[in-house]
Amino acid sequence: MRRAFVLAVFLIVQPALDGQNAIVPRPAITGISHVTFYADDLTKSQDFYGELLGWEQVPAGKLQPGVRFYANHAQYIELQPAPSASLAKRFDGIGFSTSDVEGLRGFLASRGVAVPPSVGRSQGGDLWFDVKDPEGNRVEFVQESNHPPTGLKAASARVSTHIIHAGFVAHDRAALDRFYKDLLGFHLYWEGGSGPGHTDWVMMQVPDGTDWLEYMLYLKADATREQLGSAYHFAPAVVSVSELDKLLHAKGWRPSAAERPPLLGLDGKWQLDLFDPDGTRAEFMEFHPVKEPCCSKFTGAQPNLSAAW
Repeated sequence: MRRAFVLAVFLIVQPALDGQNAIVPRPAITGISHVTFYADDLTKSQDFYGELLGWEQVPAGKLQPGVRFYANHAQYIELQPAPSASLAKRFDGIGFSTSDVEGLRGFLASRGVAVPPSVGRSQGGDLWFDVKDPEGNRVEFVQESNHPPTGLKAASARVSTHIIHAGFVAHDRAALDRFYKDLLGFHLYWEGGSGPGHTDWVMMQVPDGTDWLEYMLYLKADATREQLGSAYHFAPAVVSVSELDKLLHAKGWRPSAAERPPLLGLDGKWQLDLFDPDGTRAEFMEFHPVKEPCCSKFTGAQPNLSAAW
């Protein structure tokens, strides 16, 4: 009888224990949602993002902290007032899109990551939460609302309709890889350096899409504001950089000393660098390489122009 009782208890308790130890699956992480930067003068920023780039301002009308400029219905640059005009680092955080924000919050919590007690909801209805990566960067995860912004400018009015990557200053690649690669499922897309024997740039592609995050590993601790503004960047994609150059000139843009003419990057893709009024670099880049990259091969799918955007 005692043996039967013990067996019965085991059969009742074991499923409960199995449930506690069950692996929580990771929901899909599909791409970049947004990047947030600090701005000193939102009116000047509006001229850059709204007029020159042709991206839709949300909310429209009077500029306010947290204003967004949409490249498409799901991706945007968000601007917050700088805590001080002398602030050198203009990067505030990066956001990634997910299919299930609450599921992802539970997944990270089950892996020991400090997460908020619940998800938030933006004014537009997006669900979100944020965490810190191993280097203290604010990382937001966003589940897009069923009612994304409508009435965006026609694609022809926007110089780009897709933000394909964003980069930030990095110091400890191994620690970042444990978070982005081992935990979140990002994978290496390409890596390279300005010379043999060292790596300056590491591109980590999202697990369920083609957008990527770039570790900028080359900056020293005493980097200037200009150097930081170049390293903390975002990359809108275009089909043709040469056509973009013509379009920007037709809109009255004239390159500054820091804004080089189109160049062919070491990854084999044409690019054109612009800088917003606060010195943040917009690295316009073609979707596809035109030559074999140096340093390493691409190990992930190339992004493509989306008719939906």
